Amino acid sequence: MKILGIGNAIVDVICKVNDQYLSDNKLVKSTMKLVDEAEFKKLLSTLKIEDTVSGGSVANSIVGLSQLGNKVGFIGKVNDDDFGQKYEDGLKKESVNFFYKKKKENLPTGTCLILITPDSERTMCTFLGTSGRINKNDVNVSSLKESEITLLEGYLWDEGEPKSAFDKAIKHSNKVAMSLSDLFCVERHKKHFLDLVKNKLDITFANEQEVTSLINAKNFEEIISFGREIQKILVVTRGENGSVAINKEGVIECQSRQNLKIVDLTGAGDLFAAGYLHGYINNLTISESLKNGTEMSSKIIQQIGARLI
Repeated sequence: MKILGIGNAIVDVICKVNDQYLSDNKLVKSTMKLVDEAEFKKLLSTLKIEDTVSGGSVANSIVGLSQLGNKVGFIGKVNDDDFGQKYEDGLKKESVNFFYKKKKENLPTGTCLILITPDSERTMCTFLGTSGRINKNDVNVSSLKESEITLLEGYLWDEGEPKSAFDKAIKHSNKVAMSLSDLFCVERHKKHFLDLVKNKLDITFANEQEVTSLINAKNFEEIISFGREIQKILVVTRGENGSVAINKEGVIECQSRQNLKIVDLTGAGDLFAAGYLHGYINNLTISESLKNGTEMSSKIIQQIGARLI
């Protein structure tokens, strides 16, 4: 197996809203907020559902890698309920090995409201449900050892038990890649994330806003200096300014695609990571890997949802 992903198994509920809706509900655009089941249901009752898709950041990346022809697997916790079955069926449809045997849990399968504003930005309200209870006992060590790379997500750090799964994955993996996921996650776990990036990860994916916060950078030159100092691979997406990969040898840049009809930015970072990792595990150059990431993210933002159709 090429890559194993471990992340929150979340069913995405996609809705369109205006900026006033975000303001009225005290939501910060382009961030992720954790909500309880009551708040989730309250918000959902005021919305029109556009689509429902099995999602989660790492799962989106893993599906993208599968679509590119790679043998992949995923570990994420779901309940034995309707959403849990939908989630598992969605992975199987995409030829992803699901290394979790669902059973009846105290909490329902996790769900995420993805609120898309007219500028195509997405704001997320996540009820983790049972996905937020993944722990070390749910992590299959043999699948970790059989994988060339394990892909993790920063969102896993937003509950207590998942950290044990996180630590176990890092301990038994051949190589580890991780997405910082969200500015909310970075600011909440800055000390831990900085330690991971410096000492435990082989590849880190982040957007410019996230990595700026992580190291309190005053400008992009400080981000480049940091990336070269840690002697790992730091991949930074910069929106219209393209993307860069930074390692001890230098900086490789890739321009963004122009004149795209952007519909929804959901999954842009997830699919970028998929494209980059496809290049990495198939021995392409860093430049080619960045181009793959750009191509995948360019495709996903021209449709609704985080799965290529």
